[in-house]
Amino acid sequence: MSVRFNVVLSDDLNRELDKAAEEGDTNKSEILRKAITLYLAARDGRRRGLKIGLVEPETQKLETEIIGL
Repeated sequence: MSVRFNVVLSDDLNRELDKAAEEGDTNKSEILRKAITLYLAARDGRRRGLKIGLVEPETQKLETEIIGL
């Protein structure tokens, strides 16, 4: 079963979403589905005491910790 809902985005966020969809050869719905999945994974990790961040692949160094999710 699928659910459809409406979301209101700022003009700036909508432009960035359009740009990301075009660059990624995908669509806004797919990006939003992935974003929700990432948010839920971050929420689950936070409940287990983990953090989410961006890691430099070669050095495994944490470049950016993502907070507020």
